[in-house]
Amino acid sequence: MGTRRKLGSKRVVKPRTSYGLCNGSKILITDNSGAKIAQIINVDHSKTRLRRLPKATIGSVCTVTIKKGKPEMRGNILKAVIVRQRMIYRRLDGTRLCFEDNAGVLISKEGDPRGTEIRGPIAREAAEMFPRLASISSLII
Repeated sequence: MGTRRKLGSKRVVKPRTSYGLCNGSKILITDNSGAKIAQIINVDHSKTRLRRLPKATIGSVCTVTIKKGKPEMRGNILKAVIVRQRMIYRRLDGTRLCFEDNAGVLISKEGDPRGTEIRGPIAREAAEMFPRLASISSLII
């Protein structure tokens, strides 16, 4: 009798941070993939109570639809990682942090960024979970 093992990549355990975005929230896309504004339509790996809308925080992978950007990208349903949020969240060392806007970066199914550069700062929590984002970002806070 063998045991069943989970296949696939291991999820990095991140400390819980305050949820700053919910379903329907519009975020800025900070990479150079061609999209400007996206709307969150689902949050991956979120388990909630029945009929409660899923919420996202920094480092969450979300399914988004592109609202503004290049004509060939508008209306597409893609994956994005939240890299900045307006709501204050607390780090493990006790510091509290918030950003000026809600922003995300478009990623592929494997977790690689679609763009080649990221404008503006990104949170350290997102950079630790996605090392490829950290390599193309200009500033990590």
